[in-house]
Amino acid sequence: MLELVELDVPDPKAGEVRVAISASGVNPTDWKARAGLTGRDPDGFQVPHHDGAGRVDAVGPGVTGFAVGQRVWLYLAAAGNRYGTAAEFAVVPADKVVPLPDNASDELGACLGVPALTAAYCLGGDPSAVRGRTVLVAGGAGAVGHFAIELAKHAGAHVITTVSSEAKGELARAAGADLVLNYREEDVAERILASAGQVDRIVEVALGANIDTDAAVIGPNAVIAVYAGEAERPSIPILPLASANASIQFALMYTVSAAEFKRLSSWTNAAIEADALTTLPVSDYDLSDIAAAQSAVEKGAVGKVLVRP
Repeated sequence: MLELVELDVPDPKAGEVRVAISASGVNPTDWKARAGLTGRDPDGFQVPHHDGAGRVDAVGPGVTGFAVGQRVWLYLAAAGNRYGTAAEFAVVPADKVVPLPDNASDELGACLGVPALTAAYCLGGDPSAVRGRTVLVAGGAGAVGHFAIELAKHAGAHVITTVSSEAKGELARAAGADLVLNYREEDVAERILASAGQVDRIVEVALGANIDTDAAVIGPNAVIAVYAGEAERPSIPILPLASANASIQFALMYTVSAAEFKRLSSWTNAAIEADALTTLPVSDYDLSDIAAAQSAVEKGAVGKVLVRP
């Protein structure tokens, strides 16, 4: 259950930073954790939400590189940590705090975190992995899909994406996708091969539903990067994947190394500084309405849901 309570403001320990939160981003993993779908039960109370933006309020012993008042964004704040971002203050390990470029709004900062870093990871972790390549982003109107389109375009890729409605198609086109396909109305594989040829990398949200399409469009040594899980076990078409020498890579951000996160956040910040990243439409909720905010995400809200402490 979610309960609004008053807690003592936590002090940062060695290696930690306390951030005064201006906006907290809600992700599907937040309601899934409450539903018991992530296999991680809280130890006592848990302030939820991984992502957020705000200003540094205090630094613990041994922390360097941050100044009180500095604008920052956070990722995976509640992973193995009691104090997530759905509060006035969050205390998190310093390596999960990233300077927010001056040209970025707090809204954009709160939207980054898990979605942007997942997108960067699925794209290979570095702009050079997709520069001059053709990338297919499944679900281009979702938070990960949105940032995958923008990061790939900024890196110099040709980007194709799939959506389920015209309204979502407009969001994907606004993000910069070169080709937007409605998978409910078109033969996606046929259109991709006819207009762009084979695909070098796929950012995949639904492997089971899309694997046949993915197998039909992949080129030699293609990578299918999967960042969302499904209840069913997908049937994998071995022959076309083997013939292409393709790889299926899974992206579970909880197990990514700190060094890799530093690389991903550097790419993300470089894209922000180049004005290459934008926010999806934002729905705001007060902290007292956090249950409604998580419910909106669970029901598939289009855009990004933020909670304002």
